[in-house]
Amino acid sequence: MTASRERATPSRQAIRIAAIFLILWAPLLCAPCAATAGDSDFDAVTGFRIERYRAPLPDEAPGAKRIFVEELERLVAEQQAVLVDVAPAMGGVFDDASGTWKGLKPHQHIPGSTWLPDVGKGDPPARMIAYFSRNLERLTGGDKTRPIIIYCYADCWMSWNAIKRAGGLGYTSLYWFPEGTDGWRDWDRPFAPAEPVAVGPAQ
Repeated sequence: MTASRERATPSRQAIRIAAIFLILWAPLLCAPCAATAGDSDFDAVTGFRIERYRAPLPDEAPGAKRIFVEELERLVAEQQAVLVDVAPAMGGVFDDASGTWKGLKPHQHIPGSTWLPDVGKGDPPARMIAYFSRNLERLTGGDKTRPIIIYCYADCWMSWNAIKRAGGLGYTSLYWFPEGTDGWRDWDRPFAPAEPVAVGPAQ
């Protein structure tokens, strides 16, 4: 009997040690899994959103001021702000040789806007980044302090990505209208037919 108790004692100690280990280390061991799951929609290196572009947005976009309808109208009227619609191509694609868009569904946007489809994707090819950069330079006349208003639809991360990308290109007066065309419609504002700017021929 004594020998049995002596053999049982280390077993109970091992169980207690294992329980203490789990209590202390389980949160740390699980943390990387939780972080990976929570961050899977974002590129770990660039910070751009790369999955599930239609999802609730944060309150702010990096390097930009969030605005609403009235301020958008004021910026356009008083400061000649550039309106950039970054709504996705919605099934359309651009011809690789000519750079013209084809297969796009009809789209309407805020009057005076320039539609640059797909520039808000998180991992676009270099040709699309150059397309975005070239058109921002054209629209602002090369003035990186000129106000730029970027929008998409409501709950559209492409506008957030495009703001972040424009900031990386050196533009300093960025305004974010996250309600986009949905918010514009809610305030009974007029729309204009949208025509996408061609990507341009391959270099």
